[in-house]
Amino acid sequence: MSKLLITGSNGQLGQCLKQQLENTPNISCYFATKKDLDITNEQALGDFFGEHPFDYCINTAAYTNVEKAESEQKEAFLVNAEGAYHLAKECKKHNVVLLHLSTDYVFDGTKKTPYLEQDQTNPLNVYGASKLKGEQYIADTWNKHFIVRTSWLYSQHGHNFLNSMLKFAKQKKALTITTQQKGTPTNANDLAKVLVTIIKTENTRYGVYHFSNQGEGTWYDFATAIFKATKELDTVRLAKTEHYPTFAKRPPYSVLNCNKLKNTLDLTFTDWEESLKQIINSK
Repeated sequence: MSKLLITGSNGQLGQCLKQQLENTPNISCYFATKKDLDITNEQALGDFFGEHPFDYCINTAAYTNVEKAESEQKEAFLVNAEGAYHLAKECKKHNVVLLHLSTDYVFDGTKKTPYLEQDQTNPLNVYGASKLKGEQYIADTWNKHFIVRTSWLYSQHGHNFLNSMLKFAKQKKALTITTQQKGTPTNANDLAKVLVTIIKTENTRYGVYHFSNQGEGTWYDFATAIFKATKELDTVRLAKTEHYPTFAKRPPYSVLNCNKLKNTLDLTFTDWEESLKQIINSK
């Protein structure tokens, strides 16, 4: 029986993991919210790991507000970098395999082809820089780690692009969506499956990996696909714009090449539009 800790378990990925792990045999789970376990509190983290033995830890705790991070740099680095560092130290001390989530925003988007794990990182915003620092801390601290970079995460849970679009549609709001960035919308349920597979197969090919659904599109393409799937495209007032002002810079192209993880786990990954339809049809 493997013992698994999930940090930040009240976030959307944490909730998807909870659903995924409900009927999974041979894995005993401890779902820790921020209230249960603050990864920025080194003393509390040490006490917690001393009292609870684990084999694996999935760290979904993160500061994820890309816009706010520009003015709350200290807070973003505290969670995404220092918190990750404290966690890596405890995992090393107690021989716990660490699965840590990172982001496509560690890249600057100047490439024209999907990013490989070994490509040069160069974040454009504070959020991306804080996540990259967390990656570096983990890599320097503890070799038994899987750092999984993902992109444009959404699910049926919490605050995300899908739920925002569905809410705005109900409010009959006119929507102007950017075509300035190209990436891959990723269903957090699919990401949860991949993380659970790493644990179930007891994989030891540690390192940095990329996971997203397959294909690519702009945020406008994402919105269009949502309203097509909900059969609201003709009723929603949807317009595109090349330039949409944001406080934080975003990479213009951040599609991830996921072949390394596909080959490691011997899995096929779903096209993003197909995965989106599945989640909308299950709502």
